[in-house]
Amino acid sequence: MHQHILRLSTAGKSFTNITAKVEAIVAQSGVETGLCNLFLRHTSASLVIQENADPDVLQDLANFMAKLVPESANYIHNAEGADDMPAHIRTALTHTSEQIPISRGQLLLGTWQGIYIWEHRQRSHIRELVVHISE
Repeated sequence: MHQHILRLSTAGKSFTNITAKVEAIVAQSGVETGLCNLFLRHTSASLVIQENADPDVLQDLANFMAKLVPESANYIHNAEGADDMPAHIRTALTHTSEQIPISRGQLLLGTWQGIYIWEHRQRSHIRELVVHISE
């Protein structure tokens, strides 16, 4: 078993590709066959496994989510600003954890898959990601 906590900086309302960082931790773990569990310790950002070749896919996802969960709605919770409650809803609709199989010491992601932190807040944040690798 191997565990590591990554502290990652995100830009406001963006996708941060963390695939290479997670792959490096998997390689350092020495685990040949196992499972990589990722857990994002936040309620206003999420984890997604998504297209890593065409950035238009990520832009379309962001545009769709903005329409689905607008910031201009009349939310009760607004203690941290107008983008706070929509960020919580967006996280509830997506994930804060992912599991990826490991084989031959590598993540078994598909050819066009990448791992992203999806920042739902308008400003940048430092996000903590727990990477837990088990055999």
